[in-house]
Amino acid sequence: MRHHTISAVQITAFKQYMEEDERSSGTIEKYLRDIRSFAAWLGSNPLEKETAAGWKTHLRSSGLCPETINSKLSALNKFLRFLKREECCVKYLRIQRKLFRRTEQELSKAEYARLLETANEAGRTRLALLMETICATGIRVSEVKYITVEAVNAGRAEVSLKGKIRTILIPGKLCRKLQKYAKKQKTVSGEIFLTRNGKGLSRRQIWAEMKAICQKAGVAPSKVFPHNLRHLFAQTFYRACRDVVKLADVLGHSSIETTRIYLISTGAEHAQQMDRLELIS
Repeated sequence: MRHHTISAVQITAFKQYMEEDERSSGTIEKYLRDIRSFAAWLGSNPLEKETAAGWKTHLRSSGLCPETINSKLSALNKFLRFLKREECCVKYLRIQRKLFRRTEQELSKAEYARLLETANEAGRTRLALLMETICATGIRVSEVKYITVEAVNAGRAEVSLKGKIRTILIPGKLCRKLQKYAKKQKTVSGEIFLTRNGKGLSRRQIWAEMKAICQKAGVAPSKVFPHNLRHLFAQTFYRACRDVVKLADVLGHSSIETTRIYLISTGAEHAQQMDRLELIS
């Protein structure tokens, strides 16, 4: 294999491997997109340590931010380990831990409320309720399928992902709204959020529906995406309980360091903290 390029068969096998590893559909899609990008760049050149490192150089020269580059390298390294080509793995860029998050990506509770109001006014009840469900429980988009009639009646959902099972509590008020919606849709069992054809909503569809209302809601498109609702839940939950370990359990994180990323303050908050130091005469 040492002098071979990347084949479609290998990529398909890698996809199957990730599915068996119970990776979310979004993660699989992202990894495959990065691997195909690398394969296209590699062309007919042999897969070697030098060529893999060359892609890293190419990514750096393309103007991508360091976090994006490391994300792509993570996909490549996982693929290389799958091929048992660990010797070709590429070192990540060293990035200083972020002290604050960019304000242009921060979704506030007021903006979230405007998104809900806009969706409801437009008659997009499903979208409004879906956003509320994600934001009120902190679930991932890939976990929406676990919000079933049975789960709502029980007030909790059993989520199975990456070989782990965790319980998601569904607030009583949300349960009542979901029960009312399911009854109106004549859904007596199974998933609550379905398309007209009775299929589960895809990540792409949820993303598109949210983007479609952001302008009318007066919220910047850079702030409107499903995962940002999970971020808003995490920040609000932490401010209420100040327990990062409990929050990590609720979010389903294996590492508290992952949870800390959700709790980084905004640039404006960081500036206020600096001002309170009163070190300038």
